Amino acid sequence: MRELKGPVFWLAAAVAVAASVFHLWTGGFGFFEPREQRSIHLLLLLPLAFILYPATERSPKDRPSLVDWLLSFLAVLPSFYSFTCANGGPYCSSIINLRFETVDPVSTVELVFGVIAIVLVVEALRRAVTPVLAGLVATGILYLFVTEYMPGILHFRDIPATQIIETMYLFNSNGIYGSITGISATMVAMFIIFGAFIEGSGVGMFFHNLGMKVAGRQAGGPAKVEVVSSAMFGTISGSSVANVFATGSFTIPAMIKLGYRRQFAAGVEAASSVGGQIMPPVMGAGAFIMAEITNIPYQTIALAAIAGSLLYFFMILVSVHFEARRLRLTGCDPSEIPTWAFVLRDAHLLVPVFVMIGAMAWGYSPTFAAFWGIMAVWPASWLRPHTRLYPTDIMRMLANGGRNMVVVALACAGAGIFVACLTVTGMVISFSTIVTGLAGNNLYIAGILIAITVLILGMGVPTTAAYIIGAAIGAPILQQFGVPVLAAHMFVFYFSILADATPPVSVASYAAASIARCSPMAAGVVAFRLAIAGFVVGFSYLHSSALLLQDTWPEIIGEFLANALGLTLLAAGFFGFFRAPLPMLVRLPLIPLGIMATLFDPIPVWWRVAIVASVCLALYLAQKGAAGREDVVLADEAVQRNQARLARETSSS
Repeated sequence: MRELKGPVFWLAAAVAVAASVFHLWTGGFGFFEPREQRSIHLLLLLPLAFILYPATERSPKDRPSLVDWLLSFLAVLPSFYSFTCANGGPYCSSIINLRFETVDPVSTVELVFGVIAIVLVVEALRRAVTPVLAGLVATGILYLFVTEYMPGILHFRDIPATQIIETMYLFNSNGIYGSITGISATMVAMFIIFGAFIEGSGVGMFFHNLGMKVAGRQAGGPAKVEVVSSAMFGTISGSSVANVFATGSFTIPAMIKLGYRRQFAAGVEAASSVGGQIMPPVMGAGAFIMAEITNIPYQTIALAAIAGSLLYFFMILVSVHFEARRLRLTGCDPSEIPTWAFVLRDAHLLVPVFVMIGAMAWGYSPTFAAFWGIMAVWPASWLRPHTRLYPTDIMRMLANGGRNMVVVALACAGAGIFVACLTVTGMVISFSTIVTGLAGNNLYIAGILIAITVLILGMGVPTTAAYIIGAAIGAPILQQFGVPVLAAHMFVFYFSILADATPPVSVASYAAASIARCSPMAAGVVAFRLAIAGFVVGFSYLHSSALLLQDTWPEIIGEFLANALGLTLLAAGFFGFFRAPLPMLVRLPLIPLGIMATLFDPIPVWWRVAIVASVCLALYLAQKGAAGREDVVLADEAVQRNQARLARETSSS
């Protein structure tokens, strides 16, 4: 993003503030008609992408170029026409909302504006989001032009260019102004603004201080602080990269200073920050899109995510603990740990979060609840003198909210284009045929194929877009196997999120590695091992509704315990430690045993709990003997090697 200065800075800030104010007003007092709401949404945010984001590395970093100004001006025209002609006007070629799609002719003006909109959305995706998603969307559009020449399942009838442009520009269900952009223009936009207000009020520092107080004294304290603070900050952030920079700037240097390897510190940050998107009450933007796609209330989705998110962070905490004990690391310096009085002096900043949760529990829509949560930020800040917000602070948070909306709005518009490409050509049905043919009647094979597809599509692509595409092609297949709608979409959502922590292209790991000054690939490998709980929980959704809290309480408790104990064994197998270091012959069987405890459905859940609990107890008792003491000696040698490595890294840096 550019570091703008002078009049251009104030102009971009004014547009961003206008975008936030528009979405706040409509969220609190009623949305416009869908086409109009989506058009104003992109009219404000698409031009901003060319002002904020340079075209290349050589482009000016403090001001837009002449070409950027031109593209920004052109980006206004398609959305302005779409808004004014949604319900007809004196200069409109048609009333867009009353068109018979693929039947009514497309005027020359609409063709021109359609081409401009498509090209500029792809270019804005390349600049502001990622070239990967821009390339994916461009490939989908190119496919529409050449599909009649493609072989096998890729073959489809000839699609005229006018119909392609009409689909992308004038359709109300698909394309640039389709239902996916509609979700971004309503619910998602409100929660992005809510996140900007909460973050700007200082809640991030409150969560860090609370994490220090809760976990700072324990072995490997800074890493546990990171897990706790990322889990809490993720509840209001919903962005893995934002989570990395908000919490990692404090905790990564502290972890490295204590003795953790740089790549391990970055991996802990990346895995924890990614998990913030599955942590209620405010999950990632994909959760709001899930609510709209499935017609399942967001409150139900957030409630269903609680058990899985707790298990995810539980395994990271256990892994961090085992690694700290293996390296014989201590906690934070007592002088760095705040008192409860110091921590709780900022507790009033959580009032807006409780207002939002209370409004949703009272039955209000998530959008309206977020509106009142935002409205509560300013009065809550005035409860204590040191946190008071003034008009300049409010304007800054409005501007941050508008800027943060740009990426999500573009990702949704791009995903809308790509999903339109899939549905128009019937590729969704073709992919379903391939997966069901390869999987036969085996649900887990189908799940593996879908998980791999979503992980590949999600590498380098924002979670929102990855989930939308994955839900379009993967969720219907799982439903064919009898998986409930919520479980199928949660499965896809989990793997869309985990793509951010999966090498070789791990966005969160790249962000964490930039702070830790280590290899992004090495950080990604560590993050992948730490995030394995997400893979396990995702597959657990396929065979049991207990972790979605949609079963009897004995089944819910049993499934949660089976997963928690199984993930403990997985962590012990991966990191080679339980109560003391574990030899390789013991580590190897722990991994399949942990997977069996979580996923082997033929064994009744309480039998699985009994088996894995017995293994944990046996390990605990066995390591109280002489073998355990010898392993501690080996651990002391590992400490010496670790200290020598830290000395080398310090001298080289």
